[in-house]
Amino acid sequence: MHFLAIETSCDETSVAIFTDELQILANVVASQIDLHARFGGVVPEVAARAHLQRLLPTMEEALRQANLTLADIGAVVVMNSPGLVGALLVGVSAAKMLALTLEVPLLNANHIEAHIFAARMAAGRDIFPCVGLVVSGGHTSLFHCKTPLDFDLLGGTIDDAAGEAFDKVAAILGLGFPGGPAVEREAASGDPKAHALPRSFLKDERLEFSFSGLKTAVLYALYGTGITRGPKPEPGQRRADLAASFQQAVIDVLVAKSRQALRRTKLTRLAVGGGVSANRALRAALEAMAEREQVELFIPPLSLCTDNAAMAAVAVEKWRRQMYAPLDLDAVPTYQGKN
Repeated sequence: MHFLAIETSCDETSVAIFTDELQILANVVASQIDLHARFGGVVPEVAARAHLQRLLPTMEEALRQANLTLADIGAVVVMNSPGLVGALLVGVSAAKMLALTLEVPLLNANHIEAHIFAARMAAGRDIFPCVGLVVSGGHTSLFHCKTPLDFDLLGGTIDDAAGEAFDKVAAILGLGFPGGPAVEREAASGDPKAHALPRSFLKDERLEFSFSGLKTAVLYALYGTGITRGPKPEPGQRRADLAASFQQAVIDVLVAKSRQALRRTKLTRLAVGGGVSANRALRAALEAMAEREQVELFIPPLSLCTDNAAMAAVAVEKWRRQMYAPLDLDAVPTYQGKN
């Protein structure tokens, strides 16, 4: 059974083809980094137009890599929530057209929950129930993942997501876009203890995150209290130390809240997904915590951390239960759970 999946939730146009045994035959991603770099962040209208231009070529390349034609596709999957509504609509419209034309089932997948399923795919075995941590540009959330399709939200960010904070701090430091890789590179030569930056909610019992104040603290450390704008710092130890201190503050909070969620739920498995989980320092810190807590840690390879269509294979679980999506399926920009 061959599935064709479409992902257009933000700024990556992706088409994947996989089987009901979760074998990935193709996972093509057309990046839009070049389009958004000049703006220092993703522009929704630009992203939607780029999806329109790139979706068909991306689909053709996925079919070519899988050595299949559309006649071989038995079901169509689309990420319909959450995300930028204009970008989502491109993928949803294309998926509905394909399913109707090919006369095959239409399935929908939740983008956030699919990030956790990417860890299950990489593991090659069942990892549920587990605590799920999603850290990306738009989301920082903890879940009690009872099954691949049954998630309870434990807590999330009340302002900036971790990835958004990386982008904003990268802009403050003049490191460019996307911010995550840029900050990580700069932090490699910095001292993570050079600046005492805040770690919001670190010792609070609530499983929530806040990174807006951390971003402001970096700004004040650079220019002084109350100053919000100034020249970009020159390359050197000072900039590297700020990047390293910021990165460490984010990591400390993510690790502490993950440990707190594991202890609260009494679960012994932690699955992590999202673009920020590609950060090597974060992965190392999570591995060390998992060893201390004697829990299993599941993090997918880098190719499945960032937005991609292969993680939509969570819809195979829906296909097995005949939980098909209607042809009036809509794009849902906010996370609503139980999707």
